Amino acid sequence: MESKVSEGGLNVTLTIRLLMHGKEVGSIIGKKGETVKKMREESGARINISEGNCPERIVTITGPTDAIFKAFAMIAYKFEEDIINSMSNSTATSKPPVTLRLVVPASQCGSLIGKGGSKIKEIRESTGAQVQVAGDMLPNSTERAVTISGTPDAIIQCVKQICVVMLEVQSQSPPKGATIPYRPKPASTPVIFAGGQAYTIQGQYAIPHPDLTKLHQLAMQQTPFTPLGQTTPAFPGLDASPPASTHELTIPNDLIGCIIGRQGTKINEIRQMSGAQIKIANATEGSSERQITITGTPANISLAQYLINARLTSEVTGMGAL
Repeated sequence: MESKVSEGGLNVTLTIRLLMHGKEVGSIIGKKGETVKKMREESGARINISEGNCPERIVTITGPTDAIFKAFAMIAYKFEEDIINSMSNSTATSKPPVTLRLVVPASQCGSLIGKGGSKIKEIRESTGAQVQVAGDMLPNSTERAVTISGTPDAIIQCVKQICVVMLEVQSQSPPKGATIPYRPKPASTPVIFAGGQAYTIQGQYAIPHPDLTKLHQLAMQQTPFTPLGQTTPAFPGLDASPPASTHELTIPNDLIGCIIGRQGTKINEIRQMSGAQIKIANATEGSSERQITITGTPANISLAQYLINARLTSEVTGMGAL
């Protein structure tokens, strides 16, 4: 990381990540993307918004510190404008503070809090902003949320001080091990199977889902796996609710990665598409295999097994991801 001293002190290239709800992201993007375009042009910072149908999105701001502070100022003032607009339609008399949530590697949070909370207290007192560091890491990551509330000016001053702390940490002690970034999960859509068709639930409606139906029909064509000790047919009828059963299979250690996927994305897809509960046992010393336990109705189990086998086949034959 190159740094040079400018009139405003340190001027280095930084990346700051923000966690926002869908409504907040919509405000930042603006009509036809006009707001975010203006923010990029006027601040000189790169502003990227994570893709996906998620209740939460990650907004990444990269650039020299002065560009980052301009971008933060624009975001904070935009949120204040939204608060003022929403108040004109309500009976509330006191204006709520602007709130931003930073996503910070857990390895840097100790320095941000300081010994006995001294640093965070100093930041609160000198900026007038409220700062809270979450006690737990964000799911499937080594990052924590840092919530800042206050007036736009207090928030900008607070972000400047947090950036200084983060830069000091990076220069003094590089992080041990890689940071696992937080990736918001897509809004889970329940899947039901009825009459040989797959449907996703959206609001109050069941919407036919051709891709899932195709997978389900392929699974139906597979020879059903009969769990040990189970003599009843594996498909007693989709519309019925057969009792849940359990099936176990073993996967070589070197192939388990393609089943789990990055950050668990593939195994979560298989869980969602099949409707089955899938548990992967931890690696045991001296064993070259991992045990997978699938629980659900026979139809759920068979579909989960089909999807797992499809992942293995595509990995082994080099056909790429399913």
